[in-house]
Amino acid sequence: MATHNNAERIDIVYLWVNGADPAWRHKHQQAFVRWVAQQKSDLANDLARYGNVAGRYRDNGELRFNLRALEKFYPDHGHIYLVTDAQVPHWLQPSERLTLIDHRDLMPAAALPVFDAGHIESYLHHIHGLSERFIYLNDDVFFGAKVDPAQWFGTDGAALFTDTASVPDYDTLQPHETALVNASVLSKHWLSRRYPKYRHAARIFAHAPRPMFKSVLHELEQAAPELFDQVRNTVFRSWRVPPIMPDLVPRWMLHTGRAAVQTLEPLYISSGAPDAERQFQALMAEFGRIPFFCINDTSDDAVDDAPQLQSIARTLGKLLPNPSSFERLDALIG
Repeated sequence: MATHNNAERIDIVYLWVNGADPAWRHKHQQAFVRWVAQQKSDLANDLARYGNVAGRYRDNGELRFNLRALEKFYPDHGHIYLVTDAQVPHWLQPSERLTLIDHRDLMPAAALPVFDAGHIESYLHHIHGLSERFIYLNDDVFFGAKVDPAQWFGTDGAALFTDTASVPDYDTLQPHETALVNASVLSKHWLSRRYPKYRHAARIFAHAPRPMFKSVLHELEQAAPELFDQVRNTVFRSWRVPPIMPDLVPRWMLHTGRAAVQTLEPLYISSGAPDAERQFQALMAEFGRIPFFCINDTSDDAVDDAPQLQSIARTLGKLLPNPSSFERLDALIG
């Protein structure tokens, strides 16, 4: 494993979408009608489980609070790259420390529009100017305590977190399973064929910040061009084409000595769970002492002002009341 200068900057990459934007909604609806018309399979619909629910695209203000958490717990971060689909947060203050990356500037025009995060994130290492070491976050994954870069990029490589719970160990992709479970199946097949000594662990990686090496992703793209080609042909998430970034990338990094695994029970909040309020209370109690947490919008097709969704911004507002330098002070939260 190559060593890196600890003073080298560590950039931050986010994906973000505002599913309430009328222009985006129109584009999304038109694309879905075309996509459904093009499905020729006699099997189950190709759409992955939870692949096109409202919660996948809804903006509950997470990015705004995520940047507050980033500035609070990791003020020495490198450049921020915000990958969007012709959208700009209304509250965003232009900054030399943050660059908006439009899908049109990252992916081939013929592939657009794209509504599958697995497709989009397969291009992150092609962002112009991105540092060798970077941390990729979904906007619903937050730092929750002071960040020590050495904990994320140590002498053993990148730190990768796994859940303690095991997952079903299928031999084939399953139309009823989540994208993460099917991503594990994909990884098992590809890694077992390439590395005879590979032993697959039936687990999934936590909803966590993902420390990455740009050069390693380029290397994997060269080693598995067929997998990158497959995921780069999706428009909506398909159970037949699992994402690469959340499972294959960390497993390959571990197997080739570019990462070290850490097992923990992460603080994962599901907005649609019956005990969501208890989960929010646990976050309030542990904030400042947990390395990261996830607030996953699992309310699926709830209306945007549903009480369980209002709890997200209300809780984050209590924990992170101070605006970051990336916010326009005249833009009220709402």
